Amino acid sequence: MSKLNIDQRTISNLFTDKKSDFLIPDYQRPYAWTEDECATLWDDLFTFAFPGNDSDQFDSDNDEYFLGPIVTFKNENGKLEIIDGQQRLTTIMLLLRAFYSKFEHAQDANTVDTRKLISQCIWKTDEFGNANMDKLKIDSEVASDDDKEEFLDILRTGVVTKEMKSKYAETYRYFAKQISEFTENYPMYTALLPRRILNNVILLPIEAESQDTALRIFSTLNDRGLPLSDADIFKSQFYKYYSNQGQKNDFIKRWKHLEEQTKKIFKPLRGTPMDELFTRYMYYERALQGNRNTTTEALRDFYEKNRYGLLTRPETLPNLEALADFWERVYTQDESFSNEVLKLLFILDYAPNGMWTYLTSVYFMANKDEVGNLDNEAFKDFLERMVAFIWAYAVERPGVNALRTPVYPEMVNLVNGEPLTFASYKFNRDDIRGRFEAYSFANGRPITKSMLAWWALRDSDQPLLELSDTYEIEHIYARKRAEAEGSLSDQKSLEALGNKALLEKRINIRASDYRFEDKKKYYLGYQDKKGNTKEATKISELKDFAEEKSDFAESDIRDRTKQILDAFIDYLDAEELLLD
Repeated sequence: MSKLNIDQRTISNLFTDKKSDFLIPDYQRPYAWTEDECATLWDDLFTFAFPGNDSDQFDSDNDEYFLGPIVTFKNENGKLEIIDGQQRLTTIMLLLRAFYSKFEHAQDANTVDTRKLISQCIWKTDEFGNANMDKLKIDSEVASDDDKEEFLDILRTGVVTKEMKSKYAETYRYFAKQISEFTENYPMYTALLPRRILNNVILLPIEAESQDTALRIFSTLNDRGLPLSDADIFKSQFYKYYSNQGQKNDFIKRWKHLEEQTKKIFKPLRGTPMDELFTRYMYYERALQGNRNTTTEALRDFYEKNRYGLLTRPETLPNLEALADFWERVYTQDESFSNEVLKLLFILDYAPNGMWTYLTSVYFMANKDEVGNLDNEAFKDFLERMVAFIWAYAVERPGVNALRTPVYPEMVNLVNGEPLTFASYKFNRDDIRGRFEAYSFANGRPITKSMLAWWALRDSDQPLLELSDTYEIEHIYARKRAEAEGSLSDQKSLEALGNKALLEKRINIRASDYRFEDKKKYYLGYQDKKGNTKEATKISELKDFAEEKSDFAESDIRDRTKQILDAFIDYLDAEELLLD
């Protein structure tokens, strides 16, 4: 069982402790408090220290204000590395420094004593309690924070120039202004507010025996703000490695670019965009290890092996950069890809699960050339087979976890230079046909949109669609029409695949509940009563229907459903995914 040291302590008791030597580590995020958070803290502290605006109502022996936990562990240099509480500690330090500066010329004995107590919280002291103003009690190594030196300078000097634009400077200016107004309005109580903050505001320091334990505690306690991500921990390992190589500044620049890049291209359901990049890369490294195990380790567990040895390889960061560049080109539909490849990537953006991104990442890492490009024809063949297999498997065995069994061995095959085959998981023609015919393609099932995207983009006349556009499922034979006319012999026809198509959201809203003869103008585009031109759909099939058909009836639904399923079975056959 992990050992913990937990002790409720006042600010003065904690900060003046000679053992309290705090470090904001390199993997932490930059300081982020704004004036709103600072104003809330100031108002809370003032209301606490002067309840009802009456100094006498305060009970110095019993009144307490709980500021929150501080989770740390003692690192190899003997410093208390802050896992949780960085933002609060930073803010309190800046608040105390603002008080210290305000009291610089104080003559009143209580104010002078308070100033000395504050100095013992900010700086290390000698055996007589005198502050050594060259040695702060807090340090920052945040790799992605260009302003950390500004923070430390403010603590050392109490000087904030007009040129300083950091959040540290903004926080210090705010507190300096509030303290100045306070001392003007309450000159008799100048020392009382900081004293009550120092002696009656409570922190709960939790010192863990290791970083891992501290992180687990933080995950349990934290119910606000942004927890440290796995990528934040990985950043610290890279930072140490590149610092030892004399490339610290270059690394910081490269990491910042990766963070900005991944924010633009990844929208993960959990974790951060950088976590997503590390996840996609993890599957490549697993494949290199020959790992076919369908049980996937947690991200941090995978990378922390051998003391994060994978992260200290010289090729790892360049590989991550290459992978991020690849996915940026995918999501921006870069012209380095052929039109056929871009169509397939559009289809895959509507995949029933995210497994395709991992498989594609492995393919890219295994087949990229020296400048990060792929052979378009080979890439197209890979994507075609992947689409066919994942779509069929999603109907046969729904759920992303089910895909692990056939996909993980293929990842290993890819890094060994073998093509994607799924040779052990081919489909029986009659069985898979029967499953598709019996499957309920409800709007809420991801595979429904997947099939419609595949059907729309396989049309040779269909131009490439933009990933930035939002497409919804259109009922060509409208639901309200079915209700009003009662003309369907089988109500299941309404939800059949043959009655559905992708349609731009803005057009789908207008065309949703009309007869086909009314829908046609929305498919083809028109001018409204104000003379504004409403764009036509980019879905070629719907425009063809509008130009060629006078109606879209139940027989059309049946014919189109059969047409889609026939084409998909032929697609599986062409991709050699059917048993002989």
